[in-house]
Amino acid sequence: MNNRPITEDDLHAYVDDVLEPERRAEIGSYLADHPDVAKRVAGFADQRELIRGALAPIADEPLPPELNLSRMIEGQRRRSPPAWWAIAAMLLLSLGGFGGWIVRGTLEASPGGLAALAQEAAYSYNVYAPDRVRPVEMRASDAAQLVQWVSGRLNRTVRVPDLASSGYRLMGGRLVATQHGPAAMFMYDDDHGSRVVMLTRPMNSTDQNGPMTAQSNGGATGFTWADNGIGYSLVGEALPETLRPVANEVRRQTRAI
Repeated sequence: MNNRPITEDDLHAYVDDVLEPERRAEIGSYLADHPDVAKRVAGFADQRELIRGALAPIADEPLPPELNLSRMIEGQRRRSPPAWWAIAAMLLLSLGGFGGWIVRGTLEASPGGLAALAQEAAYSYNVYAPDRVRPVEMRASDAAQLVQWVSGRLNRTVRVPDLASSGYRLMGGRLVATQHGPAAMFMYDDDHGSRVVMLTRPMNSTDQNGPMTAQSNGGATGFTWADNGIGYSLVGEALPETLRPVANEVRRQTRAI
């Protein structure tokens, strides 16, 4: 077995899925034996998905003509003989303009309130639900410790709904990073391969209370609402009419806190 040390670059390459299969297997074994590092790597993955989701709406947009470096250089060449300092200045302007374009798109693509929570729940579902190795950080057998952990991080009492009557068993949960602070994610399975995710976090300045509304993001559908400053979003791939009674049960139990 290769005994090369695991570096920070290896961990980021693991998240980006650019390692050779043999090296990826080594990193996977290392993470299985080092849960503290695995938790940090999961945070990298969360941040990667949040950035990807924020930039998705502008990824396919053409670069504005005024920021096209080739056109800028050609225009400068026609007006005067090129000079190294002029080309360097144009390069800096181009990079600065492109960065501004990205920032503009990121800000425009960042929703707030219940819409943001629904988007974050969909991201969490798309990242963790397909994982057949380690979809949750703490399993249902450690539910008491899980509740204590997430309640402490969210500074709120968090209740894990029991959805057995709805046909779903608790698999476990984890903390996930969002643009609006940490959130608690709980995952459930119906024992037939269908999974749902409930994401909850304190709401900031908007939608402290909000009615249950249907949401659809990135192939995940579900329902999102807020009660007394706490937001909840239940998402999965099931049909909305199938998930609505499950969401109603989650709301009934969380309101009993």
